[in-house]
Amino acid sequence: MRDRNIEMLARIEAALYASGRPLSLEELQKAAGTDSSNKAIKMARELAQTINSYLHALELIELQDGSFALQLKLQYNNVVRKFATKPFLSHATLKTLSCVAYMQPATSKQLVEIRGSQVYGHLKLLVQSGFLTYQRLGRLKIYQTTKKFQDYFGIDGNLDKLKKKLVKEIKGKNTTVTQPKLEKTIENPI
Repeated sequence: MRDRNIEMLARIEAALYASGRPLSLEELQKAAGTDSSNKAIKMARELAQTINSYLHALELIELQDGSFALQLKLQYNNVVRKFATKPFLSHATLKTLSCVAYMQPATSKQLVEIRGSQVYGHLKLLVQSGFLTYQRLGRLKIYQTTKKFQDYFGIDGNLDKLKKKLVKEIKGKNTTVTQPKLEKTIENPI
């Protein structure tokens, strides 16, 4: 039985490493080779405890949606940046994500005006990845970041406070900051 558990842990670890993205509970079950969601989550949590105790640069975190992500600790991002080959999200997609985070709630029309028509592909990927959610208002889509976005990028607390802090830091560097001109601001879409 112990050998079977070790094998299941190794399979989950391999899947998390190879995927380069958070894996859902169902994906962890498949990787472990079990039909039991309780067993898969127990094994993933055991693996997280082991990795977080013994590894220095990596961490295994459980996101609020129940998925698990094997990732680099924030303090090592600059060290490995020059070695990374293909990021999970492209530079352009990250720019779109940052626009949504800064402006939220942001309409697709506003984002197209700022980022161009390629934004539709970015938004689709970001929604599929769980970093954005949207609500429909007629034909218009209104985008906001999710709790998964905050967890994945290590953002704690209120996003409005974070925006103010970021603007203050940028202004402190003598950079001109202008907020995009918006035709219409939607306070509460629902």
